[in-house]
Amino acid sequence: MAFITVTRALFASVLTGMGASLCCYGPAILMALGVGAWALYLTTVSSYRPLLVGLTLLCLGFALNRLYLLPAYAANWSRAQRCALARQRRWFWWTATLVLGLLAAPWLAPLFR
Repeated sequence: MAFITVTRALFASVLTGMGASLCCYGPAILMALGVGAWALYLTTVSSYRPLLVGLTLLCLGFALNRLYLLPAYAANWSRAQRCALARQRRWFWWTATLVLGLLAAPWLAPLFR
């Protein structure tokens, strides 16, 4: 049985966050590359945006739960296990910043015009 680990949850949150922001960033990137005809097809992804945003936040919440709420420091943890947890926590905050920035961009974009 495959368990959902913190790494998998963070990877899933990045993928769903990119999918949720595809309707906003995709057409701009395709226009910059000169493939403007494909940009019209990406507007259909906007109907799935609320679902993908929800999945992204669910994955981030799961990773947050696994990193901060479940691992009570046991007296018998080795230094390597404590360092691995600290490294996973740093990766979580970097990933959460990136993903939440991707999700907030459509609402913040009109402010930068």
